[in-house]
Amino acid sequence: MAQVGLTHFLVVSSILFSLGIYGIITRKNAVMVLMGIELILNSANINFVAFSKYGNLGINGQIVALFVIVLAAAEAAIALAIVLNIYKTYANVNVDEIDHLKD
Repeated sequence: MAQVGLTHFLVVSSILFSLGIYGIITRKNAVMVLMGIELILNSANINFVAFSKYGNLGINGQIVALFVIVLAAAEAAIALAIVLNIYKTYANVNVDEIDHLKD
């Protein structure tokens, strides 16, 4: 039976990170961009926990991952509130079409 090692966690994390970058670059919808950011933060969490386990760092990786989860929750709440206000004002949430915020 195969053992799950650090390499497996790093591969999953790199796939999540790549999907997050792809979602940020290719999507025009602000909600989809936020989902890409969440994928990137989750890939960082996987790295923190994996390096904490396999690097014999104790519980430090899990503590940092909890801080990242709290940061992601706060970011999602604030960003979704901003997106809802943008939708209320401009009737769309496409990132490339909302350039009136500069005015």
